[in-house]
Amino acid sequence: MASEVIGETIGARPVRVRIAPSPTGYFHVGGARTALYNWCFARRHDGVFVLRIEDTDAERNKEEWVGGIGSALTWLGIDWDEGPYRQSQRGEHYQAALDELWSNGYLYSCDCTRDVVLERTKANATPGYDGNCRDRGLERQPGRALRFKVPREGVTVVTDVIRGEVRFANSTIDDFVVAKSNGNPLFVLAGVVDDREMRISHVIRAEEHLPTTPKAVLLWEALGTGALPLPTYAHLPVLVNEKRQKISKRRDRVAIEDYRAQGFLPEAMVNYLALLGWSPGDGREFFSLGDLVTEFDLSNVNHSPAFFDETKLLHFNGVYLRELAVESFIERCRQWAAEDAPAQVTADFSSAEFARLAPLVQERAATLSEAASLVEFLFAPDFAIEDESFEKAISRDPDAGSILAEARERLESCAFEAASLKAEISELGEKRGRKLGKVQAPIRAAVLGRGVGLPLFESLEVLGRARSLERLDAAIERLAASRP
Repeated sequence: MASEVIGETIGARPVRVRIAPSPTGYFHVGGARTALYNWCFARRHDGVFVLRIEDTDAERNKEEWVGGIGSALTWLGIDWDEGPYRQSQRGEHYQAALDELWSNGYLYSCDCTRDVVLERTKANATPGYDGNCRDRGLERQPGRALRFKVPREGVTVVTDVIRGEVRFANSTIDDFVVAKSNGNPLFVLAGVVDDREMRISHVIRAEEHLPTTPKAVLLWEALGTGALPLPTYAHLPVLVNEKRQKISKRRDRVAIEDYRAQGFLPEAMVNYLALLGWSPGDGREFFSLGDLVTEFDLSNVNHSPAFFDETKLLHFNGVYLRELAVESFIERCRQWAAEDAPAQVTADFSSAEFARLAPLVQERAATLSEAASLVEFLFAPDFAIEDESFEKAISRDPDAGSILAEARERLESCAFEAASLKAEISELGEKRGRKLGKVQAPIRAAVLGRGVGLPLFESLEVLGRARSLERLDAAIERLAASRP
């Protein structure tokens, strides 16, 4: 069983795991899930978690994305024990491995360009490189790529904790490039060299890397195993969207930074990510980070695609928000506004006004950005009624003008606290034969700017008499101007 394989491996050598993201964009939720599983595995087994940056592709990498990786991990509560190691600073290690492989006859030089290969092989039943340069005996020199000489017979076996034994016929594996024509190593070689030198015991990574794993196995064996057994492999299930398509940054929201800016809590995100392919087996859904370390077992990871469901993530976040003490909720709002909120957020979470409404906000908000939206009526520098709300709640209601006028008259003289305000508007509704919800609608739109939100009377109390009357006057004037 998978758990027995893990136990034997752990007993044979210290646990050392890694993640090796490329800084070619924002930190992907799939990368965050991989990091979380590696981190939990290392912490459970008193191991070492290594952060390695695969930044050899200078044309696609950006330095701010390197910082973004570390920032995202830190936000999630995932700390690393070693690194970040930069592959761009380890070129001599890769060159030494290339020299060894060349000397031992595992590599050959190739001067074929991509276009030439495509033209030459376009009629072949099987796509891929055709081994044209394998026996040409070309010298190793600039302008020529280096390819690995894959055995033409037999199979390469990848033993995977999650998927069992995966067999790859060598005849289906191209003589793959390990160094470009400019001399730069490709990631499969760099990854193997790094895993060897960093004594990685388990390679826990996304399913998309499984097809390259037999190449890694061949390279590992060619470099000589000695006291360095192959790592234990575990390829995690792919993340898919609601259409069961692999999630993609081109069509799906996948950046951890986006969720952070929207006001998701890191503990909710971690909890949700943990369940994308793994479960403790007893139906529980909510875990602390400490619980995950105690519970996480690779043998409970399945290989079926995992649905990244934003609706469920939103539910998780709402649960975590409501479990906070009110003071902690206010502090989280403040912290988010200071560090992560978009520039257009105007809410003053440090104000006494927000503190008075915070319990009501906390009951209704699923994210911190939604909390900001719910109190926008208090802090927006240029208050205006949403066009849709004005149309639906005021313009289309033939009685809205008189309701707003009478509400203004009542609010001008009554005690300005929630109970009195409710009593006045309820009486107004009874007099007109309207239920409270119906008579509230034009008043809510006029004073809060939208048709839904926080309870009206508590909101009016915090907004205050002067601003409430001013907004009622503006709504009455706008209504009059919109009607012939």
